[in-house]
Amino acid sequence: MSRPVFTAHTPDTAPAAARPVMAGVHRKQGHLPTAVALMAESPQLLKGFLDANAVFESTDLDPVAREVVVFTVATRNECHLCVAMHTATLSRHDGTAELVEALRAGAELPEPRLEALRRFTLAVLDHRGAVPDEELDAFLAAGWQPRHALDVVLGVGTYTISTFANRLTGAPLDPPLAAYAWEPAA
Repeated sequence: MSRPVFTAHTPDTAPAAARPVMAGVHRKQGHLPTAVALMAESPQLLKGFLDANAVFESTDLDPVAREVVVFTVATRNECHLCVAMHTATLSRHDGTAELVEALRAGAELPEPRLEALRRFTLAVLDHRGAVPDEELDAFLAAGWQPRHALDVVLGVGTYTISTFANRLTGAPLDPPLAAYAWEPAA
């Protein structure tokens, strides 16, 4: 259930600037996710997240690599909604059950190159961007390029917006995501 101070808007109750954005999400997804309805309170936040997400999706990182970044941010920030949503997304991108399980647990990934990406994403978060040379070197040695390091920063920023907004508003899991429910380890 959402926190009482935040309203899950409908297209009729949302601020005018949020309405076309909400309509676009509804067209694309076939429904209006509650998280979007809650973010609509701030049309700028909603549009900013969706625009940043579209840019992140256009990076040189492939879909599975992008999901590694998103999962790493989502589990670190304990966003139950993002983890559930991206479990479904990674499943659509043919992510293996072993990969999904490791990401949900915050554990070492089965594929070394993706594990280097996960570790680098954690380093960006842990060091607030000032990643130590040895951690950047390990990332690059795994076959990633300098541009990918910056793409990770974009992903971290994008999904910090989403995870923080979802946690602040108490965004619930929508019924289609119930099968992917996640809670952080105690």
